[in-house]
Amino acid sequence: METPGRINPRNQQISSSSLKSTLRAYSVPLILFILSLFYQLLILPRSFPPSHYDVLGIPKYSSIEEVAEAYERITSKWDSGVEVPQTIELIKVQYAFELLTNQLLKRDYDIYNIDETFNVIDNLNTLHKGKNSNIELPIIKTSSFEPADHDFGVVTSENFSSVFEDDKALLLQIISHGSNRCMQFSADWKRIVSLLDGVANTGVVELGDVQLAVYLAEKKSSGQPFFRRGLPAIVAFPPGCRSLSCLLRYEGFDFSVDAITDWFATSILNAPRILYYNMDAMVNNFLAKSKPHKVKVIFFSKTGERATPFIRQAARRYWQYASFAFTLWKEEESSFWWNTFGVESAPAIVFLKDPGVEPVVFHGKYRFINSSIFVDIMEKNKLHVLPQLRNITAMELGCDSRGYSRAGNDTKIWYCAIVAGRLSQELNKMRKTMRRVQETLTNDGEMDVVDQDSVSAPAATALKQKRLAFAWLDGEAQQKYCFFHIHSESSYDTCGPRRDITDVAQLFLVRYERDDSEEKIETNKQATNVFQAWHQTEVDPVSTLVAKYNGSLEILEIIKWISETIKDGDTRKIPPFKSKTPELSAEEVDNTWSKGSQKFVSSGKGMKQWTSSFISRVYDYLADPRIGPSLLLGALMSFGLIWLKRSRPAQPIHPHESNPTKVEDRSIGRNRARNNSNQLIPPSITDEEPSDAQQITLSDSDSE
Repeated sequence: METPGRINPRNQQISSSSLKSTLRAYSVPLILFILSLFYQLLILPRSFPPSHYDVLGIPKYSSIEEVAEAYERITSKWDSGVEVPQTIELIKVQYAFELLTNQLLKRDYDIYNIDETFNVIDNLNTLHKGKNSNIELPIIKTSSFEPADHDFGVVTSENFSSVFEDDKALLLQIISHGSNRCMQFSADWKRIVSLLDGVANTGVVELGDVQLAVYLAEKKSSGQPFFRRGLPAIVAFPPGCRSLSCLLRYEGFDFSVDAITDWFATSILNAPRILYYNMDAMVNNFLAKSKPHKVKVIFFSKTGERATPFIRQAARRYWQYASFAFTLWKEEESSFWWNTFGVESAPAIVFLKDPGVEPVVFHGKYRFINSSIFVDIMEKNKLHVLPQLRNITAMELGCDSRGYSRAGNDTKIWYCAIVAGRLSQELNKMRKTMRRVQETLTNDGEMDVVDQDSVSAPAATALKQKRLAFAWLDGEAQQKYCFFHIHSESSYDTCGPRRDITDVAQLFLVRYERDDSEEKIETNKQATNVFQAWHQTEVDPVSTLVAKYNGSLEILEIIKWISETIKDGDTRKIPPFKSKTPELSAEEVDNTWSKGSQKFVSSGKGMKQWTSSFISRVYDYLADPRIGPSLLLGALMSFGLIWLKRSRPAQPIHPHESNPTKVEDRSIGRNRARNNSNQLIPPSITDEEPSDAQQITLSDSDSE
């Protein structure tokens, strides 16, 4: 028997476990309820601080006249001595009055919630604490400027579509006429515009164009437009982009010229960064490791500034032709650069071409060269003096079996003199000889009257008419092409990988002939059946003949041989011979500048961009006033569902009692199965009695 007034330990244990079970069951609504209270009491008030209208005690978006009346009403109480304001209160009221009576500042504050001088309140409170009379008015130092005064391209809603007429990238600056930061940034923006000239389109959008400014602004969950970093705001449309789905925003805090141009060139133009090398690294890491088929482009800088966007864009455009590098000019290293490249001072640009060829040096302010001038310089210097025959230069040189000639599509016969060999001193020596041959024929071709009896006349004339081109071929990298044209017992000394120490450079002349009549026949000819089309062998559209040179390295002798071969090829009627020339293989495959990477980068792509966007989006959603009520509603709904589930009486289930529902279902199933089985048995004549049947009485004799 239990003692009265004494708690049974067993009952206490049962009640404790019941409490734990209840808390565990209602844990979800309890957590949601706590989160809703935490959000409503702590997080949400920080996202919605008192506005300047609240300081003056007037409704939001009140007119300037109402602001002035409220200010007069408050200051009159202070002047009469009815109320003695604190320093912070006086500063807030004065600041709100000056901000809301300025049309530009009030517009920016009402529509975009922009208040870039808000830190003035804390600064003045710290400086004049307890000294109200010493506060200098006005508190806000305003200044206005017009973009038209700075030759900025103003973009409006009317001409916004016109800036997308070409496929260039677009960089826009969003400003306000009343912003001090925008006025201070105007000089840097002018410099940015000059650096992007010819590379991208630029423009300025003023907040007064509400339709366009709201279109370009970010949106809060409430739909209010805002600019995360304030003004000026920088946005960009990558090449080919014309919608907000691919718009990118500059989210950095550094608004220097270098920071913005680097962001634009890297993220928008997808242009490579050009590295800086010191004197030793320039020789060991750049010159020694650069591909031999590329021209070396070296920029000398005095300041160490980053490559301009148009130089970086040119590096992406000409990456198959040239390698780029920067170096910082130092006076103690000037003698080395002078003796090596002939550079007197910086800034300068140096082009290193064939081995043994004098560098091409451009002195002067390359940083002020615009995009078009630099592209012209690159076009003139992207190839070696004696160009290399590659898959990207074959058509440009006219050494192409697909029928492309520098002299035009109407040219019937043209030639290409090619020096082939593995990279070696022998090849360099032969390349030097062919450069002198090319130079000699060029000088002869520039004469007003070419002596018809001259030995070099046919070659010089063909070179002047662009029917003759000179090139050199890497026999190891292009071994299929090399073996196809040389095709002799000694071709292994010139083509393919090096097998021994023997390296022989060979000169051969390829004659291309276009047959117009046969081209027409090929155009009209069709395969009679699918098997003929399948077995049809593809050949080059032009016929090719190869003549190999076996003479000495004397320049005049080589010129004589080329001239005689050209004269013979132009005068003789040679039967056409067509074959399939092997394709020139690419020297390298650089995935950095592949076709896919040249497309514009979407705002949703890129891990870094996605992470930054996700964090910003979470931060924006924390200021959504709908989150607190949503959490509270979720807590109440989950609480109700859990309570209904727990309050429903449980029905005991005895294992020995059969479930009548299941028994009934089983009996119905058996009956249905029996009926179905009976339907499968064909009826017998004795199963049913016809309605008109009669009983026949048998006679006695029959019965017996």
